[in-house]
Amino acid sequence: MDQELQRERYELVTGRIREIAKEESVPARYQEYFQKTALFLEKVDETLQKKQQGLLDAESEEEAKKRNKEFYQDILGKNYDTSYANPSYAVEKLGEEFGGVLSFLYTELRACIGYAYEGRAEDITIFGELFVEVYGIFAAAQDEVVDKREVMQTIYYFYHDYSETMVERNILEMIDPSLDFFTDIVMHADLSDTRYLYRYGEYISDCELEIARFLNSMEEEKIQSMADTYTEGYRLGFVNLGVDLSKKKTVQIHYPIGFERMVRAAVKNFEKMGLQPTISRDPVLSLFNRGHGKRNAYVKAVNKQYEYDHKDDKAYYFDKAFVERRLEVLRSSFESRKELAGVHAGPAVIEIFGEEPFEPVSKPENAHYNEKQQQLNVYYMSMAGQITNEYIKGDERSFTIIAYPIPTIGEQFREIFDETVKINTLDYKLYQSIQQKIIDVLDTGERVHIKGRGQNKTDLTVELYKLQDPDKQTIFENCVADVNIPVGEVFTSPVLKGTNGKLHVSQVYLNELNFLDLEMDFSDGKIVNYTCKNFENEEENRKYIHENVLKHHDTLPMGEFAIGTNTTAYCMARKYDIAAKLPILIAEKTGPHFAVGDTCYSHAEDNAVFNPDGKEIVARDNEVSLQRKEDMSKAYLNCHTDITIPYDELGAITVIRADGSTEDIIRDGRFVVPGSEALNQPLDEM
Repeated sequence: MDQELQRERYELVTGRIREIAKEESVPARYQEYFQKTALFLEKVDETLQKKQQGLLDAESEEEAKKRNKEFYQDILGKNYDTSYANPSYAVEKLGEEFGGVLSFLYTELRACIGYAYEGRAEDITIFGELFVEVYGIFAAAQDEVVDKREVMQTIYYFYHDYSETMVERNILEMIDPSLDFFTDIVMHADLSDTRYLYRYGEYISDCELEIARFLNSMEEEKIQSMADTYTEGYRLGFVNLGVDLSKKKTVQIHYPIGFERMVRAAVKNFEKMGLQPTISRDPVLSLFNRGHGKRNAYVKAVNKQYEYDHKDDKAYYFDKAFVERRLEVLRSSFESRKELAGVHAGPAVIEIFGEEPFEPVSKPENAHYNEKQQQLNVYYMSMAGQITNEYIKGDERSFTIIAYPIPTIGEQFREIFDETVKINTLDYKLYQSIQQKIIDVLDTGERVHIKGRGQNKTDLTVELYKLQDPDKQTIFENCVADVNIPVGEVFTSPVLKGTNGKLHVSQVYLNELNFLDLEMDFSDGKIVNYTCKNFENEEENRKYIHENVLKHHDTLPMGEFAIGTNTTAYCMARKYDIAAKLPILIAEKTGPHFAVGDTCYSHAEDNAVFNPDGKEIVARDNEVSLQRKEDMSKAYLNCHTDITIPYDELGAITVIRADGSTEDIIRDGRFVVPGSEALNQPLDEM
């Protein structure tokens, strides 16, 4: 956009917003909403002006903290009860007809906070224009009757018209290192002065301040060791895949704000590999799935109920025409940047854990996908995954994930952090040797029987791939500390036909949500029934699982069966009573786990993969992923969620051979394969 025209549009819309803050032109019921929202946008404008004048970085820590608090205070704690960001409150104050959609609009406008700190005046302009246009419809109401259809059309066409620029920007943030707002903070800020945290425009709580100060107190050697573990895992991912990393130029870094000292060391490591970092902001707009897990540069959840309330806000404008338009834009954006996409290596992720497990309140006032939208969302995710894979090829990229605790985990945070560093750097050679002995037994079987004990009702039989050449082939991958840190699992893609029974776990934390007494029944490898006990109403329980585990699919296949071997991590969880707070990344290593969704080899099934003993891992497909040969849209579900049974709920894992003989891998929560005794030592010491 022409700079002069852009400046003129910005001045016009901000001038109009300042007038709205003082007007009384809309029906009385809506007056406070529009005035408060206009005042919020005035604060955004003031912040942008300071940014453009170079004054934000000069603010004292007290001033920066005050500004930060002012932007976020209405969604913090009890304040959320009377915030227009809360759909329940908005409906109570504004009525059923407009409460939900105006709450959605205010929540979308909150993206302007980040735009102000980044200096993105054009983005603030278009959202300001949307607000002014909606205000105009209310101000034009005759006899206080507002045209609902006109309001909804205005919102719909806004996202239709601007999806091109928004999607293009989103792709560039992933693959273009010249968009360096976040990289500049990581690499050039004075990390000893915690004012730098406020430069992001994200809510900075005591948690982010404490973790930054904690990392600042560490000796350089320990910081470098953490960074080395993270980046070496990434490098090994390419080695194990047989992919030439030297052909790649960018790596997408995901990290929690406060970890900049470690990330800075990691960026330097990546640069030695020939990789430049790309970093962007955790999604704020519904367009990019706000509230569906933390990624990019992020802070711990400001208010998990707020995020849950707005996770399906796309329902306000999501239809087939919009989906087709967005897919068209996605493809054209990738096509115009295919050189950048072709040299992108994939994500390197730092996760955090230690927040209280969240059990959401389900509100009727929240936006919810209707059945047709649910189907469209599944279709969109499938098609978008295919398009992305065309330009950032699955068989030419890798990833790594590592996790650390944050101070909210409790008073023993520092001890837990040190334990986690140790877990992330366990002797992978020892685990490799032990896990190979377990795989040697598993490879003799036709199926595996998993049985719970005590109150655990698991009774599940997993069908295994049939080996054609046992001397050269294997069913299970020997997973050590490369892309998936920490060390400690063997896994396979089960054969679906013949995989039957019940999976049950008393409590599990999935995708940042807590599930109580989760049960899933499988028939020929696919989920046929499911429930939990989070809510008194069974319909709510099923809906909770359908939205957050099945991701709106009618069913999902079992994409992975694995046996976690990291008993040290399990004992840490029990010692500090943090089992419910562990991320999937660590939790999956603390017992057998079953992933529903895609296999671990999604989009890379045709790549030969080998264990350290030289045998090829041949169980890379299942009956669903094999459909890619005829219809790609049926082969991938674009989700993969691991559900772990802890050792103390596990009766036995038993290999069943073709001749009817059996051999236990685990019995009564202890490993019994000869040569695996070392895994029991942490359990015995506990």
